[in-house]
Amino acid sequence: MVPDPGAELAGLQREFERTLLGGERKFTRVQVSERAGISIERAERMWHALGFATVPDDEVAFTDDDVEALRLVAALEDDGFIEPEMESSLARKLGQTQSRLASWQSAMFLEFLGGTKLSADEAIEVAGLLLPAMERLQTYVWRRHLAAAAGRAMAGSEELARGLRAVGFADIVSYTRLTRRLSEGELGELIERFEGTTADVVAENGGRVIKSMGDEVLFVADTAAQGAAVALALQDAVIADEGLPELRIGLAYGTILIRLGDVYGEVVNLAARLTTECKPGRVLADRELAAALDGHPSFAVHRLRRVAVRGYRHLVPYAIQRAG
Repeated sequence: MVPDPGAELAGLQREFERTLLGGERKFTRVQVSERAGISIERAERMWHALGFATVPDDEVAFTDDDVEALRLVAALEDDGFIEPEMESSLARKLGQTQSRLASWQSAMFLEFLGGTKLSADEAIEVAGLLLPAMERLQTYVWRRHLAAAAGRAMAGSEELARGLRAVGFADIVSYTRLTRRLSEGELGELIERFEGTTADVVAENGGRVIKSMGDEVLFVADTAAQGAAVALALQDAVIADEGLPELRIGLAYGTILIRLGDVYGEVVNLAARLTTECKPGRVLADRELAAALDGHPSFAVHRLRRVAVRGYRHLVPYAIQRAG
């Protein structure tokens, strides 16, 4: 009998999928909710919050791990660790974070396979070896970040307990024009270089990257001085690297809402507005951050002319530089 290439490919896809999922697809969505001990409506709500598409009622799409995951999320609420209204928010943030990570990892794996002459069976074997290593690495990084965050919270001042932070946006100048001029490969290299540089500089100066959005990075720092140090160090790094375009950086200081790893509030909006008003290579700050830096030996603050931006008709920016 002549082998059926389509059947062989389907078999390899199932094997590869089984390796990645950690088991066979066994259950429909009704069966998985029953085994998890929750209603189908609640299971569907969590499934969507995690970022997955609706599955038809009769499709066998779920594994034992899906059952266990639904049980774990439900148990966090049932045992009082999270409020009911936070259940979907928690699932949504986990889904968004892991989706981005998975997209990057799958692209990296495919690029690796493209540079080798592995057969399909060998690729599946490599994936099976890589998965445990990646899981251990991700758990290690998560625990280190968790320990650092817990340490900051326990040792924090009253200001930190109230949510006082410096918030900054670093934005690539003329990014739209760059996207038209660069090839996809060149644009990918630029974004990777920008994100890598900003991540290093922000961490070295005591800040934390909240999120990267291609041409823009949002970061926070615990004090106004740390925020200013991060911003000026970012400008120095870009000047020293001829492969990176100029940046505009806006800073603001005050009380922010920190929720599921993201930040919200007027201070975030102010930092964003100041970024749009900033000239290339400069750092602009709001009145609160400038006042917090008043008299600081490392920084010089200069009041600029009042501007009108969306939501703020009388915004007073301050230029931040190093003293001397």
